[in-house]
Amino acid sequence: MQRLYDFIRRHPTAVDALWAVFLLGISGMSIVSTGVSHGSTPWALLTSLGLSVVVALRRRAPEKMVVLAALMGLAQLALNVSPNVSDFALLVAIYTAAAIGERWASRFALAGSLVAAALAMLRWPDYDNGSGGTSLGAVIFFAAVMTVPFVLAWVLGDSMRTRRAYFAQLEERAARLEKEREAQAKVAVAAERARIARELHDVVAHNVSVMVVQADGAAYVMDAAPDQARIALETISMTGRQALAEMRRLLGVLRTGEHREAGEYVPQPDVEQIEELVEQVRTAGLTVDFKIEGTPRPLPSGVELTAYRIVQEALTNTRKHGGPEAGASVRLVYFDDGLGLLVEDDGRGAAHEMYEDGGADGQGHGLIGMRERVGMVGGTLDAGPRPGGGFRISALLPLKPAH
Repeated sequence: MQRLYDFIRRHPTAVDALWAVFLLGISGMSIVSTGVSHGSTPWALLTSLGLSVVVALRRRAPEKMVVLAALMGLAQLALNVSPNVSDFALLVAIYTAAAIGERWASRFALAGSLVAAALAMLRWPDYDNGSGGTSLGAVIFFAAVMTVPFVLAWVLGDSMRTRRAYFAQLEERAARLEKEREAQAKVAVAAERARIARELHDVVAHNVSVMVVQADGAAYVMDAAPDQARIALETISMTGRQALAEMRRLLGVLRTGEHREAGEYVPQPDVEQIEELVEQVRTAGLTVDFKIEGTPRPLPSGVELTAYRIVQEALTNTRKHGGPEAGASVRLVYFDDGLGLLVEDDGRGAAHEMYEDGGADGQGHGLIGMRERVGMVGGTLDAGPRPGGGFRISALLPLKPAH
């Protein structure tokens, strides 16, 4: 049964042609057996053939077929070919024009459905009406009764047109929503990869800078203080392993391309770990003064991660650009409605292009990442040289995310 249904859907014209042959055969036998009452038999057969063509090609060319059906009906009137079985094609043509034809063809079919029965009753007032007379009232009554099937055929076709348009609109809307979902998914993937790139930059820049400083120190004291050199090498090993572990988690997301919770792959440092970060930097040889003002309390995870990464990047920049004698200070200030950060150093500072929109030379990506992070949580960031030397980074992170 399913195969038959699929065949009908794939070959609608072939199915209509079979019905047309069936209609032509039935109407032909009816005309031949009652040829006298149908006027001229050849003309009756010719109009029946034309109406059968209407049924066969109704879905391929609905506008042309409704016009052909009208012409066949007028030919019947002119040639005195009284109604017969083949006139069922008129109902089919009206339905098809209303269902899938152009608007003008639908209106034309409606007009034809309103006048067809009246014209037939006027042309053949005594045809099978059983009234026993030809009074005007009888003609009007039977014309009205015979008009109902034609009008119902048009109403059914127009309803089918409306239903198809509704389903087409639903399909279009579903397709549009699917495209929007795909676009949103692509945007989410791009945002996630950008976030991972920022995380990767912060992890690599910080840990590699610590390893470089420790390696330089170990080389300097290798002969004079082997114990200190051994400690430096252990720090390099620990820092390298930590960096590799974090990079594996980060790159795992990029390789799979799957949407997963950030915590599954990427470490999420918080404000409490800033003190550990400062100790790590002190171990690497940078003097850092760390203070907390206000009452510490839990903050949104996005704010905590942003605060940690800002301090990490700022201290990394101090080691890279501040010079060998540079010192830094880190201040965390808990406000009622946010968290304030102040990271300063007394080193040489950074070149102008390093903190002004990243610079034309493509450097300063760390500061660009800071601004992006702060912007995502609705905060503000100010970065630039200090009066009298050194560099300052100041940020205010609100507790409520930006809308």
